Amino acid sequence: MAARYLWSMTLTTTKSIADLETEARSQTLRRALGPFNLTALGIGSVIGTGIFVLTGTAASQNAGPALVLSMIFAAVACALAGLCYAELASMIPVAGSAYTYAYASSGEFAAWIIGWDLMLEYALSVGTVAVGWSGYFVSFLRDLGLTLPHALTMAPGGACGGAFNLPAAAVVLVVTALLVVGIKQSANTNTVLVVIKTVVLIMFVALGAAYVRRENLVPFIPPNTGEFGHFGWSGVFRGAAVMFFAYIGFDAVSTAAQEARNPQRDMPIGILASLAICTVLYIAVAVVLIGIVPYQRLNVADPIAVGIDATGLTWFSPLVKISAIFGLFSTMIVQLLGQTRIFYSMSRDGLLPPLFGRVHPRFQTPYLSTLLTGLVVAGVAGFVPLATLSQLVSIGSLFAFVLVCVGVVVLRRTAPDVPRPFRAPGVPWVPVLGALACIVQMVSLPLSTWERLIIWMMLGLVVYFLYGRRRSRYGAAAR
Repeated sequence: MAARYLWSMTLTTTKSIADLETEARSQTLRRALGPFNLTALGIGSVIGTGIFVLTGTAASQNAGPALVLSMIFAAVACALAGLCYAELASMIPVAGSAYTYAYASSGEFAAWIIGWDLMLEYALSVGTVAVGWSGYFVSFLRDLGLTLPHALTMAPGGACGGAFNLPAAAVVLVVTALLVVGIKQSANTNTVLVVIKTVVLIMFVALGAAYVRRENLVPFIPPNTGEFGHFGWSGVFRGAAVMFFAYIGFDAVSTAAQEARNPQRDMPIGILASLAICTVLYIAVAVVLIGIVPYQRLNVADPIAVGIDATGLTWFSPLVKISAIFGLFSTMIVQLLGQTRIFYSMSRDGLLPPLFGRVHPRFQTPYLSTLLTGLVVAGVAGFVPLATLSQLVSIGSLFAFVLVCVGVVVLRRTAPDVPRPFRAPGVPWVPVLGALACIVQMVSLPLSTWERLIIWMMLGLVVYFLYGRRRSRYGAAAR
């Protein structure tokens, strides 16, 4: 009975395409982003903690040299989902990413589920990147002869835990202030930082290739230790699930749809171009890094710097750390931008309080939601360890991607005549394969990660039924 009620509510409480087109025309956010800015936003988000930190973790704990296969599998899943994102972003150019797409294809209840899930993805992603940024920042200060107290550079927990990760919390507050000032300023800053970190990573590949040792890549797939996810083929899939975090970001491009000058044309370009560029760069960096340093030695906070030190090119190590500091900063800009735009859309639909949709009269940004989100994420970055954060972000993102792939199939049937400037090829097979690839990676994650996801989603259901459903703009009309 309860299932029938939820299914009925899902079908009757949807946004029509006409509603979305009206919303896009009436929006108050500033349209300032072109295809280059959008591609840079995607690259800025994708090239971050995944490549600068988690590459070493996944290689040393899960996949060994076969991390390259993990990256390829994760990239294929992202590419399939990316094609679906590109179709929906060109068809529904409204801020909100997968949340908006679910509202149009599957109804309000599914939209709430995915919107609540995206809060987990984006907010914790910023916290994760901030922790990675802190590691490189503290290491760089140490090179300069400045040492921060250990208690103020690590979150509580574990044998090496501290009291509070102060640099991580502080950088989140700086990013928050930048996003309040304006989207154009944030995008321009991000573009400069993207160029810096991309150039440094290309230099790492070019310089490090001469130091690759074949014996470090053998055996390519280390034998399983007897525990699922620790090397062998299960380690490859666990590594893909962990490294999936590295690719998160191209979907953040879609959250800026209402700030794009020509979203129907530019959104697919930004999504697919950023994903393609980052995939090639990721695989090249992984091959060179593991070829230089045995994977067993890469369970460190700054694996790229360790790789450079192993070559003897010590002059390049400070450049890598500076690049990581700048690069991770740009990632936080994009991820926090995505989080606040999800809040913006959900507030406009009545599912969240109006303050989340309030736009600053001068800066034309959703400043209250940005400030509130920044304060919460700063606390998360200060108190929660990196491993816990990254796995939660991965499972949240994978879940969102599954729903986006399903949304393409649904809208092809329910709204076949709506113009689609970009059409995903091979429907329904491409979306189905994309959803299955994401589900395989979700299954590969630890049970504790699933438990935390379930607790978060249960909390979301409570908020929805106590507030969101009662105040829903479209739900009230349907009822």
